[in-house]
Amino acid sequence: MSSMSTERRSSHDITPPFDIASVRERFPALQRSVGERPAVFFDGPAGSQVPRRVIDAMAEYLAYRNANHGGVFATSLESDAMLDAAHRAAADFVGSDDAGAVDAGTVDPGTVAFGANMTTLTLALSRSLARTWKAGDEVMVTRLDHDANVTPWVLAARDAGATVRHVEIRREDCTLDLDDFRAKLSPRTRLVAVGCASNAVGTINPVAEMTRLAHEVGSLVFLDAVHYAPHALVDVAAWDCDFLACSAYKFFGPHVGLLWGRRELLESLAPYKLRPASDELPERWMTGTQNHEGIAGALAAIDYLADLGRQVAGEVASRRSALAAAYRAIEGYERALTSRLLDGLARLPRIKVWGITDRDRMAERMPTISLTHEAISPEAISRRLAERGIFTWSGNYYALPLTEALDLEPEGMVRVGLLHYNTKDEVDRLLEELADLN
Repeated sequence: MSSMSTERRSSHDITPPFDIASVRERFPALQRSVGERPAVFFDGPAGSQVPRRVIDAMAEYLAYRNANHGGVFATSLESDAMLDAAHRAAADFVGSDDAGAVDAGTVDPGTVAFGANMTTLTLALSRSLARTWKAGDEVMVTRLDHDANVTPWVLAARDAGATVRHVEIRREDCTLDLDDFRAKLSPRTRLVAVGCASNAVGTINPVAEMTRLAHEVGSLVFLDAVHYAPHALVDVAAWDCDFLACSAYKFFGPHVGLLWGRRELLESLAPYKLRPASDELPERWMTGTQNHEGIAGALAAIDYLADLGRQVAGEVASRRSALAAAYRAIEGYERALTSRLLDGLARLPRIKVWGITDRDRMAERMPTISLTHEAISPEAISRRLAERGIFTWSGNYYALPLTEALDLEPEGMVRVGLLHYNTKDEVDRLLEELADLN
């Protein structure tokens, strides 16, 4: 097996701002081996691993307070108390301010609805928004997005007789063409749907600027933060968006989705719901009996991140402040890992990295690297890596608009997703395996 140069290893000394061994000990899955070697989890963009506290929270809920919503007996009251706590935590997580609150910094838990996943929540919202559109209206989506932030809006526009406009990409670095975006905005634009970050190539989109421009023509903005949330602090207040969705299973929780919206919009739009269901927020957007144990796990995942922030920064004033500290630490560490990986890939002449590779632009990308080999298919590479205990994905990862725009269908790319529980040794192990490809 090829060995990476000691010069490269020493030039990227990576010291995490947190105790990486302690972090890894909290994730049971990371103790797994394939053959005689530890498994390497680079599959995070499709779903992260979860800390023990998330598993325990879900089991504890099912064991001791498993009940439906709204009862007058002990288990239902305790279950509802957990749900209330989860909504408050989720509001902290996305940065939802209560505009009507007397105390500054008070969050609005009613603006966050839980659901099956981002896709299901987006489809539900798209049906309601489509009822406000008509022929001649326009909806804007992008070629960089996951299809869950494209097809729901395309279908909704079709039903309303509205026109869909697609924002093109810059092929050379897989970024959005903002000139194209500006040119296609008009007073007819009713919704702009854009991802905070690409789940395929890691590009971070300038969503605050895009939201400002969209609002100038009177358009609403829906942000997909699924791929952003594991890596950086979500901030609906700073971005000034109108809706945002993400999924807990991407930020170290279970398979549960979150939808945030401006209170006035969630109250005025007509949801598709049953007649007996409450018309109050957040219940009016949470159809049917929810996945209570999953919501308990989402609460535990948010508190895991907050506790990581407290370990890095000491005691802080609020959970939101703790989350901000956690993500500052996570961003710095993951950026160092990304640079190490990109430097190593640059030494492999038969491999092409798609997206931003300039080290001076690392702040514009997430630690998600997609690559292709000039002679070996993405699936074959992922299979070979899997046999050696390194878990990656191949294909289009539902970012079909992007792989179509890059002419990479049907094979797609190999995706390597770094998270804060990964290590520089795992990065080096991947590079050694890729260097051995024929």
